[in-house]
Amino acid sequence: MGTHDEDGVARRWFDVADTAPLLLDARGTVTSWTREAERLLGYSAAEAVGEDLAGLLAPGDAERLPYVMDRCRRDGGWAGLLSARRRDGRPVSVMARITSADEPGGSARRLVLLNEMADAPGWDMSRAVLEQMIGGSPIGIAMVDADLRFVWSNAALTQFGGGPPESRLGLRLAEVQPGLNSEAIETQMRRVLATGEPVLGYELVGRVRAAPHRETAHMLSFTRLDDEHGAPMGVYYTVVDMTDRHRARQRLALLDRAGRRIGRSLDIARTAQELADVAVPGFADLVTVDLLEPVLRGAEPSPGQVSDDADDSVTLRRAGRRETGDPGVATGSREVVHRGGSPAVRCLVGGRPWRVERLDPLDPLDPLTEEWVADLPAGSEPPSALIVPVRARGVTLGVTTFLRRHRHEPFGEDDLALAEDLVSRAAVCVDNARRYTRERDAALVLQRNLLPRRLPEQDAVEVAACYRPADALTGLGGDWYDLIPLSGARVALVVGEVPGHGIDAAAAMGRVRTAVRTLAALDLPPAEILAHLDDLVTRMDDEESVAAETEPREPRSGGAQTVGAACVYVVYDPVDGRCVMAAAGHPAPAVVLPDGSVTFIELPQGPPLGAGGPPFEAAEVTLPEGSTLALHTDGLLARGERWALDTDRERLRQALEQSADTLELRCGTVIDALVPARPYDDVALLMARTRRLSAERVADWELPADPAAVAEARKTASRRLAEWGLAELSFTTELVVSELVTNAIRYATGPIRLRLIRERTLVCEVFDGGTTAPHLRHPRATDEGGRGLLLVSQVTQRWGTRFLPEGKIIWAEQSLTDPDA
Repeated sequence: MGTHDEDGVARRWFDVADTAPLLLDARGTVTSWTREAERLLGYSAAEAVGEDLAGLLAPGDAERLPYVMDRCRRDGGWAGLLSARRRDGRPVSVMARITSADEPGGSARRLVLLNEMADAPGWDMSRAVLEQMIGGSPIGIAMVDADLRFVWSNAALTQFGGGPPESRLGLRLAEVQPGLNSEAIETQMRRVLATGEPVLGYELVGRVRAAPHRETAHMLSFTRLDDEHGAPMGVYYTVVDMTDRHRARQRLALLDRAGRRIGRSLDIARTAQELADVAVPGFADLVTVDLLEPVLRGAEPSPGQVSDDADDSVTLRRAGRRETGDPGVATGSREVVHRGGSPAVRCLVGGRPWRVERLDPLDPLDPLTEEWVADLPAGSEPPSALIVPVRARGVTLGVTTFLRRHRHEPFGEDDLALAEDLVSRAAVCVDNARRYTRERDAALVLQRNLLPRRLPEQDAVEVAACYRPADALTGLGGDWYDLIPLSGARVALVVGEVPGHGIDAAAAMGRVRTAVRTLAALDLPPAEILAHLDDLVTRMDDEESVAAETEPREPRSGGAQTVGAACVYVVYDPVDGRCVMAAAGHPAPAVVLPDGSVTFIELPQGPPLGAGGPPFEAAEVTLPEGSTLALHTDGLLARGERWALDTDRERLRQALEQSADTLELRCGTVIDALVPARPYDDVALLMARTRRLSAERVADWELPADPAAVAEARKTASRRLAEWGLAELSFTTELVVSELVTNAIRYATGPIRLRLIRERTLVCEVFDGGTTAPHLRHPRATDEGGRGLLLVSQVTQRWGTRFLPEGKIIWAEQSLTDPDA
């Protein structure tokens, strides 16, 4: 059990040689007195022995004595501070230690050691010493009375303004520092007076008289002062200048805000405006961001674009502007002309910032700042100016101008460093946006050239298409759609996709789409088209593999992969409504019938292109007029946050059943219903509403295999042209009919049929049972024949051969809008 140390006496200096010992009994009565005790308190042994120790103490400590004796019994001792009373009535402060002095078999006794505090070094400080200590402190210290009026302050408080200590006496804080929020400070003082609880680390930001144009920060601590009776008599508070720390926090907060707000998009003008928005009003009152014109287009500024010649002005685009009290609406990239040799031009040329404490109103930076300076109140100081070049990767993209009115102090070196840091961060974002703009523009040009800008006009179907890439940044993807006019008024509808996303997939898609259009010109059935396309994709992949082995691949490039591509190829004939289709690893088309019901065609699925497998099979259906074919890539059927194929197609059925005023609106409605704004896979949708050519626009005849039938065929065709109002085409058509029918009679076998179709062109078709394709020849002058097809090719717009299971068709087209074509 150890001695209870109440006031830390055991840790203080205590010389036993200077103590005054005495003995007490268990009840606290003095039983033994010493000469040292008599010298300390003035009582003789006769007067002290037999007296209670409480009678030798000041009233306050006499009341504590029972508590002290109880602690002695429980803890074996006690140490603390007491206030004793001398014989003459004067109080004396002593350090006391009470320990047990029991003897075996004897009564309980206590040994008391008293040491006058005046004898302990450092404990007896005079008022002069204390005033010297707090008066010379570098920390501002003041005391106010219960009415919050100054009663004392040290010299350090004058550094904040408000005059010397004697001028403050009797004044309130609002009278001394009108620029501070005195009401908030006095609220804290009243709280301390009322509760007695100190307030530590109270931060206040404002403007003191010593720096009226500079925002300063201070940390205040408040403590209540009580009189000898414990009644509050005032407040003692300290003031510490923490402006540098406050400004450092502000700078970090500004840079943090800039990091979060600048560069949230890849739009150049918006990024420049974000820079201006971040800096106002905390750092400046007006900020403008001027960029070189090529930067806004995504181009690289040319080295010699800006000259420092005093006679050459420089035109920039104002991409961002923000003023205090202004909502910061975009300026629309208006032109701003900086004259040669101006600070902005020098910054552009030299790449170094420029700063001036006060701007000369007669020498403005540009026309807009001239207007701003002219709006300043009369008699006010000119603004402080700072211009920082916008530089990234060693290239100057523009300049940023910062202006401060009189309410701010002029820009200093610390402000210049902060502005450079701020602008450099924004410059990286601007340059990223510039490079993105350039790459996106190139990507959009590529995409526009890879996908059809407009689908060809024809009479077979009414068509609408929608495309939504998974890579929203570049707008590039591997899905495509197409409509290809074929002979005989037919059309081919194509939708397909290649693996991957982005520019590599778009490049691969362009190659496959070109191959499809080339094969379509051969007028082969859909299954044969896909078979040839499969061979081409395999060959492309082999070529890519060889190139990958011999040439280094570009970083971040996955290559243009075509193997695994999918495609559905549909041929629709508006004469009889027949629709023939084949698919390679692609979803089958859906059909919306004229009554609004939706069905899905049972189409045999072939393997993806280049993957190898069984041969492709075709399916044939006859569609009523007004039916709508919906060809789509599998991205339309994606479901859930992760990629998954919705095989039941019920969602697609519900989306297709929704009606719309136009086919284009219906196509967009389906996309919006099934595809999120940022899809997980590219999506292409092609919708085609079928039409039928009326019987009045188609004429066909069976012809005997007799040369005499040629003349009759010419006459029959000429009569039908007259009925159609196309008599001006009779001569050419008779020539075409004569040559094609003559060839069929001479070289083919089986039945011969002649058909005329009036669509956007006049189509002449001759069917025969032969399987040999005619070839265009260039006969010599001495040849007796071989000029028939040459004449046909010269007088028609185009001609060709189409094979059927039962024979072939030779056809030729003439323009109805330009008979001379």
